[in-house]
Amino acid sequence: MRTSVTGMGEFVQVVTTVDGRAAAQELARSAVTARLAACAQVGGPITSTYRWQGAVEEAEEWVIVLKTTAAGYAALERHLLDAHPYDTPEVLCVPILAGNPAYLAWITDQTLP
Repeated sequence: MRTSVTGMGEFVQVVTTVDGRAAAQELARSAVTARLAACAQVGGPITSTYRWQGAVEEAEEWVIVLKTTAAGYAALERHLLDAHPYDTPEVLCVPILAGNPAYLAWITDQTLP
């Protein structure tokens, strides 16, 4: 189920995680190359603890934080879901309420077709 970002503001950060550095870098690069995100930051490793198929699991993951426009979120989400190695990937969209005007303008410029 897709969630609308209507009314969230003009810019968003999108977060996802994957199980390896190479996969994280590839997902980050593909989103920026496609102009779906202006920037993607990869961090890790992190340890995630979660419940999956009835059991509590723990795994090493890498987090990717992508910056884009609210209008571009749906296309970025589609890209992440299509390219993601997980069956049920985390894809969270968080509004950017304020920021450096020059940086926000740069996000717009970098995500134009």
